[in-house]
Amino acid sequence: MDRYGELRSFILVAEKGSFASAAQVERVTPVVMGRRLDALESRLGVKLMHRSTRGLHLTELGERFLEQARQLVRDFDDLEAGIVAGRASVRGHLVVSAPAAFGRRHVAPHGPAFQAQYPDLKLSFNLTDSVVDLVREGYDMGIRIGEVTDPNYVAVKLWRNRRVVCGTPDYFARHGRPETLEDLAGHNCLAFNLQGGQQRGWSFMRDGRPVAVRVSGNLDCNDGELLYDWVRQGRGIGWRSTWEIEGELKRGELVTVLDDFALPAYDIQAVYPQQRYLPAKVRHFMDYLKRLYETPGYWETGPLA
Repeated sequence: MDRYGELRSFILVAEKGSFASAAQVERVTPVVMGRRLDALESRLGVKLMHRSTRGLHLTELGERFLEQARQLVRDFDDLEAGIVAGRASVRGHLVVSAPAAFGRRHVAPHGPAFQAQYPDLKLSFNLTDSVVDLVREGYDMGIRIGEVTDPNYVAVKLWRNRRVVCGTPDYFARHGRPETLEDLAGHNCLAFNLQGGQQRGWSFMRDGRPVAVRVSGNLDCNDGELLYDWVRQGRGIGWRSTWEIEGELKRGELVTVLDDFALPAYDIQAVYPQQRYLPAKVRHFMDYLKRLYETPGYWETGPLA
């Protein structure tokens, strides 16, 4: 039996005046209550209560210990209640990491409206394309695009997303449409440089297996939004997320190719460190973003339209 349980049982027996009455409150047998008191006295090495056929009587030490035990149990209950209330309230400081372009367009712009609902909450955003260690660097949660393999994190899908090869209709009219992954070698592929990551190249699925294709073009950079702009200008083709180009695809300003080789899922996910109790500030912000992303037309018009 844990120490809290022993103290609570001792208090109940003292207040009820019998093991039977106390046992009814705890929904156990009187024998169990007697064993709990025995364990408490044995651990303390003192006699707290005299037991006889005429009833139960606290010893002098038992009288003093009863008041202290009551205060300890009250303090414990108050502490536990405070923790539970804290988990249920949105307050404190929420620190969020997100990819730079996605964070600028679809995470940070929603911060003020969310914070207005919870005036006791402070929000901080770090927008970077580097993969950060949430625990070591002090983040409550992060937004990731693509697979999350770290077993120390919990991942929650916020919206479906895919990575596709795309370009303008004019570009493909001039240069033809690639039909195989090998055809990419004949196209101007606008990709990240070494500083922007993607050292392995563009990722695809072929015959049920993931493959990486190294590509090249006459322009590269470390900024995804610049690559996105170059693709829209018809300067080459890109490997972009559908969240980024949904509007252009619907309007016919961009078209996709090599769809049969696209990764099956490259979803937008919220991640947070494994923990027993998820803070309300994290849970509510994840739910808030998910509701926005599920709004019809959101990805076509954009959050700032």
